Amino acid sequence: MQRRSHHERGLTLSELARRHECQLRGEPGVRVHRASTLAGADAGSVAFFLNQAYLNDLRSTGAGAVILSEPHAAECPVAALITPDPYRVFAGVADELHELLPPAAGIHADATVSADASVDETCEVAAGARVAAGATLARGVYIGPNATVGPRAHIGADSRILANSAVCEGVTIGKRCLVHPGAVLGSDGFGNAPDAGGRWRKIPQLGAVRIGDDVEIGANTTIDRGALEDTVIGDGVRLDNLIQIGHNVHIGEHTAMAAGCMIAGSVKIGRRCRIAGNVGMAGHIGICDDVVLLARTVVTRPIRKPGAYAGSMTPMEEVSSWRRNAARFKHLDALHQRVRRLERSQ
Repeated sequence: MQRRSHHERGLTLSELARRHECQLRGEPGVRVHRASTLAGADAGSVAFFLNQAYLNDLRSTGAGAVILSEPHAAECPVAALITPDPYRVFAGVADELHELLPPAAGIHADATVSADASVDETCEVAAGARVAAGATLARGVYIGPNATVGPRAHIGADSRILANSAVCEGVTIGKRCLVHPGAVLGSDGFGNAPDAGGRWRKIPQLGAVRIGDDVEIGANTTIDRGALEDTVIGDGVRLDNLIQIGHNVHIGEHTAMAAGCMIAGSVKIGRRCRIAGNVGMAGHIGICDDVVLLARTVVTRPIRKPGAYAGSMTPMEEVSSWRRNAARFKHLDALHQRVRRLERSQ
């Protein structure tokens, strides 16, 4: 997936200030062509400042302009774009300066597209890609090298499926989605039933995966199809790399999840949640809207109240012992306070 930079014309600081509702301190006609770090910037670059750890870089930057908040504007030696939310504004500016190239319409000679697939004439299907019978690619879709789109899958307008990804049978993807290399969407969920002899019998996974609009799915992330109903990823969701989403999971709109999370089957996650790396969730529980989970938190019961939560499992032990220790762990703070009071009374 390629981006282009406005190296020829660039954008003036007055244009950026107007579009992103910033206060400009500096020469309005200065043009910037690219986004950069404070330390690596030159006169044609725009950078941003948010973290005090980079204060020395701000003071010595050679950038054409810096996006920052009012309290730090006095430290900026160059033009400043002042906003209450520098990170959000920088994201928008960087996207303008390095916008995505549209697909190069056409099907590569080394791609395989079924005669029964529906592919809009504006789509690009790269070398080695395969599009199966009954699949639909809407306007402006990009299918990367060696990616596969299964039977009856649907890819919405302006979505991009990057190299070596698999969109399996019946999966639907909304508009403007981005699927990074190696992701697998719609492989079978983990459904097995033991027989009387302890042997496993596979349970057919008859649902699919439904992905909303403006979703981004990271490299090598896997989303299982539902057992009977669909696995659902809401609009605007952000999934990082190496995440496992089990069958029948529902993730609410605009929730973000960092790398390495493991979400067991039938979990329902609300809207606008922020889930840090390596979080694990046991199956068949619900998480309400606006929950924040810190890194490596293990969620084994429902969360019904918005807020921030943390907590990891103790080292593995027998369940009977683990349950006793887990129950006692919750009382450690109260026990500590009792001990302190006793010590002070002596």
